[in-house]
Amino acid sequence: MNILYLIIPLAPLLGAIVAGVPAVFGRPVSRPVAHWAAILGVAVAFFGSLLVLKDVLGGTTFNGDVYTWMQVGGLKLAIGFLIDPLTALMMVVVTFVSLMVHIYTIGYMADDPGYQRFFSYIALFTFSMLMLVMSNNFLQLFFGWEAVGLVSYLLIGFWYTRPTAIYANLKAFLVNRVGDFGFLLGVALVAAYTGSLDYATVFGKAPELATMTESVTGWPLITAICIALFIGAMGKSAQVPLHVWLPDSMEGPTPISALIHAATMVTAGIFMVSRMSPLFELSETALSFVIVIGAITAFFMALIAVVQTDIKRVVAYSTLSQLGYMTVALGASAYSVAIFHLMTHAFFKAVLFLGAGSVIIAMHHEQDMRKMGGLRKYMPITYATVLIGAIANAGLPPFAGFFSKDSIIEAVHFAHVPGATFAYLALLGGVFVGGLYSFRLVFFTFHGEERFRHVHDDHHGHDDEHGHHGPVEPHETPKVVTVPLILLAIPAVAAGWLIGPILYGGYFGHSIVISEAHHGLETMKEEFHGIVHMVLQSLTSVPFWLAVAGAATAWFCYIVRPDLPGAIKQRLSLLAMILEEKYGFDRFNDWFFAGGARLIGRGLWKAGDQVLIDGAVNGSARTVGFIAGIVRMLQSGHIYRYAFSMIFGVFVLLTLWFGRT
Repeated sequence: MNILYLIIPLAPLLGAIVAGVPAVFGRPVSRPVAHWAAILGVAVAFFGSLLVLKDVLGGTTFNGDVYTWMQVGGLKLAIGFLIDPLTALMMVVVTFVSLMVHIYTIGYMADDPGYQRFFSYIALFTFSMLMLVMSNNFLQLFFGWEAVGLVSYLLIGFWYTRPTAIYANLKAFLVNRVGDFGFLLGVALVAAYTGSLDYATVFGKAPELATMTESVTGWPLITAICIALFIGAMGKSAQVPLHVWLPDSMEGPTPISALIHAATMVTAGIFMVSRMSPLFELSETALSFVIVIGAITAFFMALIAVVQTDIKRVVAYSTLSQLGYMTVALGASAYSVAIFHLMTHAFFKAVLFLGAGSVIIAMHHEQDMRKMGGLRKYMPITYATVLIGAIANAGLPPFAGFFSKDSIIEAVHFAHVPGATFAYLALLGGVFVGGLYSFRLVFFTFHGEERFRHVHDDHHGHDDEHGHHGPVEPHETPKVVTVPLILLAIPAVAAGWLIGPILYGGYFGHSIVISEAHHGLETMKEEFHGIVHMVLQSLTSVPFWLAVAGAATAWFCYIVRPDLPGAIKQRLSLLAMILEEKYGFDRFNDWFFAGGARLIGRGLWKAGDQVLIDGAVNGSARTVGFIAGIVRMLQSGHIYRYAFSMIFGVFVLLTLWFGRT
C-alpha cells in the first residue's frame, strides 16, 4: 500500500490535534500555531490528493485493508482504502475547498475568542470526510458518515451562547439521526444477507441479492437495501422532508456554511449513492423513489430562496435545490453527471457562501439584504466573484454550472424511470427560479440604493458576538478573504470545461456501474461534439432561455422597478406566506416533535413519575410509616405498657395451650 494513502487523511487529523487538544488542558496554543497547523495539514492532504489523482489517471488503483479491527464469526470489520477515479476526484474537491475555507477563516474569525477551537473542528471535519470517501467497506463508511455528522453538530453550534445556534445544531443532529437509522438498517441488511461489509464482496453478490426477498416485509431485498441507504442520503444531503436542518445551520460561522454545504457533508449522500450504483441499478423502484424525491427538492426549495432576505439563507436554499438536481441525476442512472455537478457546485457554491461572508464582514456582521444595496463600488472583488458564482449557479454558459446542470436535464430527458417526466418538468421550473434567486441576491445586495445609510445604529445582525456596532461603512475585505474567493472563482468558471473527459471520456471506468437498460449517457455521448458546440447549441434550448428569463425578471424587479416585489407580495400574499413559512415543515416539526415530545414527557411525568414511581415510593413510605406507628406504640418507653403487653402475651399463650388439650 502507498504510504501516501495514510498521510492524506492523517495530516488534517494531526492539524486538528495540534490546534485543539492543548486547550483541553487549559493551555491553548497561539493563534498562528493553530491556523498554521490546520492549514498545513489540509495543504498536505490537498497536494497528496493531486498526486493520487495523477496516479489514477495513469491507471493506478488500490483496494485493500489497512488493518483488521475485529473478526466476529465470519464477518470481518476492517479499516481500508479504495482508491479509484471516483475517490480521487472527491479527494481533490474536498481538500481544495477545505484549504480555501481554512485560509479564509483567518480573516473571518480574526476577532473570535474560539479561534483555535474553530480551526481544530474544521480540520477534524476534513479528516472525517476523507475517511468517508476513501473507505472500501461499509464500516468505515459509517464511521466517516457519523463523524462528519458529529463535527457538523459542533460547528453549527460553535457560538453556543446563542439559543438559536443550540437549537440549530440540535435540529441538525436529530434530523440526521432519522436518516442515519435508515442508513444503518441498510448496512445491517447488507451484512445479514451477504456476510460481508466489503464493497467488492457485496457488489459481487448484488445479482444474487436481486433475486431475494426481505424475510420480514416480503419486499424485494435489493429494493429494501437501496431505499434504506437512500434514506440515509436524504438526511445528509438534505432531501425533502429531511431538509429542515440545513437552512437553520446558517447559525454557524460562514466558513462552515461553505465547508459543510459546498463540498463535504451535504455531498456525502450523493457520493454514497454513486458508490452504491451496482446495487441501485438492480432496483427500478429505488431509482424511481430517488428521482421523485430529488425533483420535489429541486423545485420547491428553489421557490423558498426567492422570498428569503437573509443573504446566507438564500444561498442555503439554493444548495437544497442544487442537491435536488444531483439526486435527480442519481435516479436517472446518470451517476457520473451527479458527481460532475457535485464538483462544479462545490466551487461556485463555496464562492457564494464565502462571498456572502465577505459582505457580512463589510456590513459589520449584518446579514439582512434589505439593509444592504449599492455595495458594488465598495467591494469590487467580492462583487465580481459573487457575480461569477451567481452566473454559474443559474446555469448560464460558459460557466461551470451550465455544463453540469444542462447535462442533468438532458440525462433526465433520456431516462425511462417512473417519475422521470415529473422530474424533467420540475427541473425546467427550477432553472427559471434559479436564475431569479441567483440574480436577486446580486442585484439586491450590490446594486440599487445604499439602504445601509438608513440603518445606522439599528443593528440586528446575527453575529453580534463579534462586537461590531455603529454606522456601517462598507469596505473591501482583506486579502486573506479575497484571495480564496478569487482562487475558487477560477474553477467556478472553468471546471465545467472538463465535461468531455469526465463524462464522455471514460474517466470513471468501473468505479460507477450502469446497467445496459439505462443508456441515456450513451445517447448523450453520441450527441456531444465539444464544449463550444454544446454552448452554441444551448442558445436555442429551453433551459437557457428559462435561466435568462429568471435573471431578467430579477433585473426588472430589483433594478428597474424596485417597488414591484412588495406589490407582488401583497397581491400573492397567500403564496408568499406559504413560502415564508417554508410549506409548514418547521411548524409541523415543532408541533409534532417538540410539542409531541412535550406531551409525551408530560404524560410520562404524570403517569410514570407521579403515579407509578412516586406512587410506589410514597406508598412504600406510607406502609413503613404505618407499621412504624404501630411499633412505636409498643415501644413507647412506658413500663405499664410493657407490663400490659407481657400479661396479654401470656394470656394468649395459655389460651392456645389449653385449647390444644
